[in-house]
Amino acid sequence: MIDNSRHIQPDIDAIDIKILVELQEDASLSNVELAQRVGLSPSPCLARVRALETAGIIARRVTLLNPHSVGANISVFIQVTLEKQVEAQLESFEEAVLSFSEVMECYLMTGDSDYLLRVVVPDLGALQHFIVDKLSKTPPVANIRSSFALKQVKYKTALPVADLIGEMTGQSRRTIRR
Repeated sequence: MIDNSRHIQPDIDAIDIKILVELQEDASLSNVELAQRVGLSPSPCLARVRALETAGIIARRVTLLNPHSVGANISVFIQVTLEKQVEAQLESFEEAVLSFSEVMECYLMTGDSDYLLRVVVPDLGALQHFIVDKLSKTPPVANIRSSFALKQVKYKTALPVADLIGEMTGQSRRTIRR
């Protein structure tokens, strides 16, 4: 589950933003490589990275895989409506979803459905098994609607930190990039 309780402190400067941009692009950078890219010596660079981690701004570092190379051939967006939108049912559904390895993302939504899931599976048989044997048997699911992704037009994991933090601190993009 994503922790939305932390807020970015406005004392992040242009160097911190550069560090965040570089690490989002390649988390495997050594501290020496990162320091060179952001214009610091290694020791202060490492101190800044640790401070960003301690503040919860850097949540974790991961390796992104090519989905097709590991058999995740089908990406499906599934809208789920619950019987009732009461706290106990929301919690029950969310707990179940956390145990489904096929679910890559899950969002509580406004609008016609209660949740939007992004699911990856190797084939239609696996999707059928997921929907029929797992999702539809999850209380309190009332309705399921699926849409297949035919083509991935854009996919990114890096947040636009220069834009977001610049807005929060009143700095322009031009000021941040210096």
